[in-house]
Amino acid sequence: MVKAIRINRVGGPEVMELVEIDLPPPGPGEVRMRHEAIGLNYIDVYHRTGLYPQPLPGALGVEGAGVVEELGEGVTDLQVGDRVAYGGRPLGAYSEARNIPASQLLVLPKQIEFDTAAAMMLQGLTVQYLFHRTVPLKAGDTILFHAAAGGVGLIACQWARVKGINLIGTVGSEEKAALAIENGATHVINYNRENFTERVKELTGGKGVSAVYDSIGKDTFIGSLDCLQPLGTMVSFGNASGPVPPFSLTELASRGSLFITRPSLMAYTAQRADLEAMAKSLFGVVSSGEVKIDIRQRYALADVQQAHRDLEARKTTGSTILLP
Repeated sequence: MVKAIRINRVGGPEVMELVEIDLPPPGPGEVRMRHEAIGLNYIDVYHRTGLYPQPLPGALGVEGAGVVEELGEGVTDLQVGDRVAYGGRPLGAYSEARNIPASQLLVLPKQIEFDTAAAMMLQGLTVQYLFHRTVPLKAGDTILFHAAAGGVGLIACQWARVKGINLIGTVGSEEKAALAIENGATHVINYNRENFTERVKELTGGKGVSAVYDSIGKDTFIGSLDCLQPLGTMVSFGNASGPVPPFSLTELASRGSLFITRPSLMAYTAQRADLEAMAKSLFGVVSSGEVKIDIRQRYALADVQQAHRDLEARKTTGSTILLP
């Protein structure tokens, strides 16, 4: 028996229950892994509230790090005792241990600790594909990145500095502004004190940015479009304020033939070769110290309800992990 978080209905943090479940032996192609640390991400809120539906009763959590304890039939690329991590489906990271497809797991370099791995896989792989594949950025590019002091945002600030990219970040407080600057943002806009669209135009001499990375959704969508230069790209990769409402494609034409995409990590890592290449890139910048994973909150798995409340209230900065 292992302890795990389960939900029987969608809703607020109170729907998450810590229960004991019977964990069977791993099936073909699976391994049993014991979690040492679990990542907390905003996508977990979407799964909990039903914005991203799943069959009920359901599990939560898409990121974790730990040790392989048992191999299922046909697993040859891993060994018992391997230090591994993952970021992506299937759901179920909110647990002491789980069975998971071996194809989802990556062996950790010795210099990357479990806490760091659990805090960086989903967020770090997200920044990797956003910067290298969704829009292949190059030195000198100027971009807008919303929520620059969050877990994804702080990794983005550092990786932008490594690549020589001018990152303009938005935040909700002066404390978060200082944090984003410290991590490599070129400019920071406190959206509670300034109109971010007007400020972006000022910072770019009226030109606008080549790409906007927006995980906020409804509240920032139109303003983000207005920050783009002609032929710029709108990357909408989250819905923290709610889903983007329907809009006319003429909104893109009238602003200069803009591009728009709604990417997901699952699509970018669907092929094992892509997942391994992305992980190699992420492990490289973290192992070298060029990108540091800033874990600012730790909660016991039993306190996951409070962790979600703090996350939704925007009380967290940097990365957050749960400890089983």
